[in-house]
Amino acid sequence: MKILYQGIPGAYSHLAALEVYPDAEVIPCKTFDECFEKAKQNDELKIIIPESNRITGSIGIEYLIFKYRLNIYAEHFLKIEHNLLAISGTKIKDIKNIFSHAQALSQCSNFIKKNNFIENVHADTAGSAELISMKKSKDSAAIASKLSAEIYKLDIISKNIENEKGNSTRFLIMGNSLKQPDFNDRKFITSILFKLKSKPAALYQSLGGFAINGVNMTKLQSYPEKNSFSSYFFLCDLDGHIEDPKVKKSLEELGLHCQDFHVLGVFEADKYRDK
Repeated sequence: MKILYQGIPGAYSHLAALEVYPDAEVIPCKTFDECFEKAKQNDELKIIIPESNRITGSIGIEYLIFKYRLNIYAEHFLKIEHNLLAISGTKIKDIKNIFSHAQALSQCSNFIKKNNFIENVHADTAGSAELISMKKSKDSAAIASKLSAEIYKLDIISKNIENEKGNSTRFLIMGNSLKQPDFNDRKFITSILFKLKSKPAALYQSLGGFAINGVNMTKLQSYPEKNSFSSYFFLCDLDGHIEDPKVKKSLEELGLHCQDFHVLGVFEADKYRDK
């Protein structure tokens, strides 16, 4: 199996891929677009993409989900543990500059302020670790994963420096071929995207079927159609399998209000949701 992720070795996406598919060939891509494009062209490839973070919210890849409409096979929640990485022999008192992705810097803001570090925004966490390994200067450090420390041969100066413990990022495993698990008594998520017909109170009317049939909606996110601020797609996750009579009836009622409707995937809910 081959699975693609965005970033360079040591990225949290790389770590998530190894957790889900420890025996797979894991391949880095420069951009999210490259991941989606390659998977669209090759049914043998899967991608693992960060969708949202528990603290900072949406990652911002919805436009690619709408554009490529790959099938979602699974979700995976990765516990995010940020570490302060530096070259061997570095002490905290030596460090002046901190390099990392903007979200990582934000998630470690308390630690950064406490030590009066100067923030330097970088494209990604693993890239920051690679930069520190090349700079070979004790006045600079990176915020990145434990895996990055191993790959770029850096010392972990301080572990778990994030503001809030228990932070996690939700990843989606996606691909071009259609796969759907059989309906049974396990917990499932049905993921859809839809565009409503243009009429007053369309969204309010379209969602009534979920309430009537007792179907829980765990995600509802709007995204403007290309070059428009008056036409929107909606990305929606529902508790339940699409073959569950309650879910099926709800979606049939939703379809009456839709101009465009697409099932992105049906997959087993990650056990992390039970915590």
